Amino acid sequence: MAEHEMIGTSRQSRIMAHFLLVIGVIVVAFPIWYVFVASTHPLQQILRPPLPLLPGAEGPSNYARALGGGIGQIGRVGVDRLLLNTAVVAFGIAIGKILISMASAYAIVFFRFPLRMVCFWMIFITLMLPVEVRILPTYKVMVDLRLIDTYAGLILPLVASATGTLLFRQFFMTIPNELMEAARVDGAGPWRFFKDILLPLSATNIAALFVILFIYGWTQYLWPLLVTNSNSMNTIVIALRKMISFADADTPWDLVMVTCVLAILPPILVVVLMQRWFVKGLVETEK
Repeated sequence: MAEHEMIGTSRQSRIMAHFLLVIGVIVVAFPIWYVFVASTHPLQQILRPPLPLLPGAEGPSNYARALGGGIGQIGRVGVDRLLLNTAVVAFGIAIGKILISMASAYAIVFFRFPLRMVCFWMIFITLMLPVEVRILPTYKVMVDLRLIDTYAGLILPLVASATGTLLFRQFFMTIPNELMEAARVDGAGPWRFFKDILLPLSATNIAALFVILFIYGWTQYLWPLLVTNSNSMNTIVIALRKMISFADADTPWDLVMVTCVLAILPPILVVVLMQRWFVKGLVETEK
């Protein structure tokens, strides 16, 4: 009797858990679906609520206009150019942060040099500095180096990562000394030890950090706003802000919705494609 009651309670718990999960998915996914539906309707339909909940027939023409450079509010720059700019920035920031973080953590953990821990704490202390404190001096450096409206100006000031250095340092400290000694006996130098041993062991950590940093770079707003003046160098987030006017009649909401859909697709694809590695990198404790 008790066993049947336990089975019934367990089944009810699973049903309730799935019900809450479905509700959560609907709450999260409905705004995205609404934006997609709006991107397939003409501007007049969007300005005249209520908006239908099913896609319309204007989708292909709206997407063709957006990708073909039909957005006057951003200087007739196509969304394809905005996506390229944003992808270059996101990949550059993610890859740059990972490389610099791994290199700095590798030096701090595996090399003995004067003021080693002082260097680490100087890196760590930068976490406590607000962005506003650093952004004006950084902008002045970019102006002096003539890196305004360049990919280098968008990427280089954001590639240093104290958080990434800390995470890789904590992981490298779990590497047993016996592994280093065995590599040294086999004649492996510092570069070979890093490339053949540490890099493969860090694969899940790199994947998890890449997903986080890619989304961080993709959604950057303040720094691209300061360091770009040309519409052709804008990221997609900055372009979205420029497209929206205070008056609804002056805002091409159909093209805004198309740009929103295209803006959220790459981060979703990165998370979906790297989900297994991302979760493994977050929860895996034994290396």
